[in-house]
Amino acid sequence: MPFVKNKEIMILSVGEILVDMMGHKNTYTMHVGGAPFNVAVGAKRCGATVAFVGKVGDDVPGKFIQANLDSFGLDRVDVKVDKVRNTTLAFVAHDESGERDFAFFRHDTADYQLTIDDVDFDGYPSLNILHVGTLMLSEECGRSFATQLIDKAESRGVKVSIDANFRDDLYDSKASRNAIFKPYLERADILKLSADELMEFTGESDIFDAVKKLGFKDLLFVTDGANGSYVFTKDGSAFVPTEKTSVVDTTGAGDAYYGAILAGVDHLILNNECPDTINLIPIAEIANSKGAETASKLGAI
Repeated sequence: MPFVKNKEIMILSVGEILVDMMGHKNTYTMHVGGAPFNVAVGAKRCGATVAFVGKVGDDVPGKFIQANLDSFGLDRVDVKVDKVRNTTLAFVAHDESGERDFAFFRHDTADYQLTIDDVDFDGYPSLNILHVGTLMLSEECGRSFATQLIDKAESRGVKVSIDANFRDDLYDSKASRNAIFKPYLERADILKLSADELMEFTGESDIFDAVKKLGFKDLLFVTDGANGSYVFTKDGSAFVPTEKTSVVDTTGAGDAYYGAILAGVDHLILNNECPDTINLIPIAEIANSKGAETASKLGAI
């Protein structure tokens, strides 16, 4: 189902934009990445009008990102340049199944050095959804910024979106990570986790028990890899299977899925429809296909 375009920015994604160093047989190549940027591109490719705000360093990876931004076709991109700090790098190594192992080069780097003044909320008068990246939550200044972003969105009646996207190597322990994430997940109007993240966060082994323990504010989407995904709303839930695909690289598959979800929810809002289990199923079907398509190719986008 096509998602209606609108000239006004409807989805704003804020957070990390970085270089994915994609590794295969000890050779690494640069790709533009960062979960909230990937989500923004995914939403745009499903017909939404989308803006992105992030920060890079004044270095080779940062200039690589800047040189390639126009190719993604976003409606507005505001990528700041930090003259002191480097661009964040994510080294991504693959096994034969297409699964990956992450390692971040991220000590006092640019991605989480944004401030609330860097986001021109007045420039988005018709905004429906603010998507907040979570890599910033690993740092105190990033958590402060995320809190201010959410406060600002809520004061303007804008729905807050969060994809948990846990990165355990950035935290001392799973317990400390969970404590940091909990208040942000609770404030999200639109929330996504993978099934593994959901189980790990709640300590439950059944998805429905885990969702009950987690709780959610409005809409919850749970991806379950090659099986498909779950839609949870206040009026019910649905499992949406996906078609099988040949997996090359799972990097960014969840981001492509979630970009399609946000585009679909925005489409409903634009048409004055309240998202419910029934009208979210066809959106999740499209999202499943976008995730599968991304997993069938190398790279996050």
